[in-house]
Amino acid sequence: MAIWPLFALIVAGHLMRRWQFPSESFWPGAERLNYFILFPALLIASLAKAPLTDPAIPRLALAVFSALGIGWVVLLLLRRLFKWPAARFGVHTQAQLRFNTYLGLAIVGNLFGTEGLGIAAVLLALMVPAVNVLSVWALTAERGLSPRTLLLPIVKNPLILGCVIGALINLSGIGLPGGSDRLMSLMAASSLPLGLLCVGAALQPRELSAQLGPLVGNSVVRLLLMPLLAWGVTQYLGLPSMESAVVVVFFAIPAATASYVLTRQLGGDAQLMAGVLTLQTLLAIASLPLILGLLGF
Repeated sequence: MAIWPLFALIVAGHLMRRWQFPSESFWPGAERLNYFILFPALLIASLAKAPLTDPAIPRLALAVFSALGIGWVVLLLLRRLFKWPAARFGVHTQAQLRFNTYLGLAIVGNLFGTEGLGIAAVLLALMVPAVNVLSVWALTAERGLSPRTLLLPIVKNPLILGCVIGALINLSGIGLPGGSDRLMSLMAASSLPLGLLCVGAALQPRELSAQLGPLVGNSVVRLLLMPLLAWGVTQYLGLPSMESAVVVVFFAIPAATASYVLTRQLGGDAQLMAGVLTLQTLLAIASLPLILGLLGF
């Protein structure tokens, strides 16, 4: 599988921002447009046609939550062992459990086309709320956690809203009538390229000079051990090949760039988070083909 064009867009985004093209002010607006409008349209379009009655869906859900649960328990044990404060524990949690949705969907679409994107949209509907809850809890647990603090980021998350709308359209049987399917397809087609450019624009190589040990450790676990864990779970549960590959992809990609914003807002170690995101994204150029090749995807 040739995934170099996806990383070429990430590199292009980084160079464009570095060279201030089209301008520094372009990127925040582009990120908001994609996050609040174009990407939810992609999820709605994918989930509206997804095979929600597929008998493999319950096993897909079990595989996702099993892998997340194992990862979370290990993180809790490591937190107790190393006595991480919430500022660092939140970074480690997001580094291992959150995922770059743009890159994940681009890879799945490259591998399996529309059918794979439908399965990936179902997976996102399961994973996005779960990883958001764990991320917020990890960053704020020491200060006390209110239901509002925990649930508000989930209720307001446009990706979750897109998943809910797409699932409701699917289950209602009304589909996307009157040309709305074409509108959603056009918006969806622009989402992933713009998203990958924004991923590149968000990279911060200057943050790689400090805390090298935690940066490398987080990257090795996320890019090598987490996908192997996910693969083992899917094999144990007997998931079909495509569903297994989609799960592995989302556990093999770098953490979400939105992790930096959440970390900064909730008082976490934003410098460490920026370094983790940058190193994971750079190393994924080599690790993703390796993992997918070794596992036969």
